[in-house]
Amino acid sequence: MPIKAVVFDAYGTLYDIQSVADVTEDAFPGYGAIITQVWRIKQLEYTWLRSLMQAYQDFDAVTRDSLVYTLRVLGLAYESEAFERVIEKYLHLDLYPDVAETLAALRPRKLAILSNGSPDMLNALVRNSGLDRLLDATISVDAKKIFKPSPQAYELIGEVLGTAPDEGLFVSSNPWDAAGAKSFGLKVAWIERVTPEAMALACVENELVAPLTMFRTIRTQMDELGFEPDHRVRALSELPGIA
Repeated sequence: MPIKAVVFDAYGTLYDIQSVADVTEDAFPGYGAIITQVWRIKQLEYTWLRSLMQAYQDFDAVTRDSLVYTLRVLGLAYESEAFERVIEKYLHLDLYPDVAETLAALRPRKLAILSNGSPDMLNALVRNSGLDRLLDATISVDAKKIFKPSPQAYELIGEVLGTAPDEGLFVSSNPWDAAGAKSFGLKVAWIERVTPEAMALACVENELVAPLTMFRTIRTQMDELGFEPDHRVRALSELPGIA
């Protein structure tokens, strides 16, 4: 079946979540790196825990709660102004440099985001980055009140875009997300931005494992879940050659 729609994850796929690091370091000097990584790890864990507990709160609440956790376990006191400044960065995350050119090259296919982000967060982020001019839809799992990788979340693609699972290509750099989409029946392209070889080299070259290296070890490598992506690419710019 020809690909009629290309649907992207947002955080870590189109938007660089590591771009919060400068803000966390500015707000909490000396702690920016570890805050950035622990925050993201707990943010993801909270989406899965809340889905399993059937105790949904939207991604804005999850993002705030996971930052509160991170600062608490690190023993960092903070004022509301500093906290809100860090949170605000999630509405202004940096795009990966090849995003706009790739989206333009994928036309005339339908283009959309499917994200765990809450509608307000996503709409602000997409507008602030200028992607609102390139996307046909910005889809939030909030409509189902459950987070990816629940099958109910991926159902939204067909409901919003009117496409069958085999007519769409789902793109994510998050291995758990790629596995979830494949389990649902979508065609999947996984962006392997960090290779195991690079991970091994980073560990050999340093006596201590940096927070970013540890994050990449547990969150950027393909998981052993029995679901392999249809395509492995190293960057978004490779997508027009496979879609």
